[in-house]
Amino acid sequence: MKTNTLNITTNLMKTNFKFLAIIAFFGILLNSCSSDDDNGSPTLNAPEITSFEYGEGSVHSTDQVAYKGSDIHIEAEINAEAVVSSITLIIHAHDLTPGEGEVDWDYENVYTDANLLVINPTFHKHVDVPTNIPAGEYHIELIVTDELGNSTEIDGHLEILDYITLSDFSIDTTAVRGDDFHAEFFVEALNGIHNITVDVHAHGLTVGEGEVEWDQEYEYTEGYHGLTEVEFHQHIVVPANAPTGEYHIIFTVEDEEGNTKDYETHIDITAS
Repeated sequence: MKTNTLNITTNLMKTNFKFLAIIAFFGILLNSCSSDDDNGSPTLNAPEITSFEYGEGSVHSTDQVAYKGSDIHIEAEINAEAVVSSITLIIHAHDLTPGEGEVDWDYENVYTDANLLVINPTFHKHVDVPTNIPAGEYHIELIVTDELGNSTEIDGHLEILDYITLSDFSIDTTAVRGDDFHAEFFVEALNGIHNITVDVHAHGLTVGEGEVEWDQEYEYTEGYHGLTEVEFHQHIVVPANAPTGEYHIIFTVEDEEGNTKDYETHIDITAS
């Protein structure tokens, strides 16, 4: 019996061709499905903060300095592929110890204003700086989160200063009535000095016979008015008929913008 070799070869070729065609078909189908999946659920990048500036609010400064009792101007440009859901601003101190009458400042605010909940918003806010916080270096942080849960952050440092700074105090702690006491300290006033006052009053002292209550405020402008840096140096006479005992003294420097800075101390007045 003769075998038709040509027919067998032809049948094998047809079988192989069908097998390869099936494999190619499923390969194309899988690739198509994968492409459809990619096109249906594109991956969006997290928001990008392209600029971040801050400083004294009254002049929209970018010098990264602000003043107690004033405000901070903060602005950021944001590129967001998905709609922004929130912007968080955080400001806190760097190891600052509050002085007498001061408190820690730990600011955090989550902004969800309608004009921010968009693609590519511009963040522009002014934040009030308390008057009773320590001066020094603060950490400032901005966090942007989109509706997909992606977030990004940027941070920096902010120096918070006093409009008026008092330092290098040298003030007598005792004085004899009829004599004077010496007071000296250094003043720096960004806006220039308007005046310096000294308020002296007693702490519950009984006024004896021939004595007169010493409760007086002294104002000094000559040699100080308009200057931004100066040494305050005065000798204040104690009335000869003032009751003896402890007195409270408040030194107040007022600048040309109405900002004030106080320094308080006590002095003991003796008869001799």
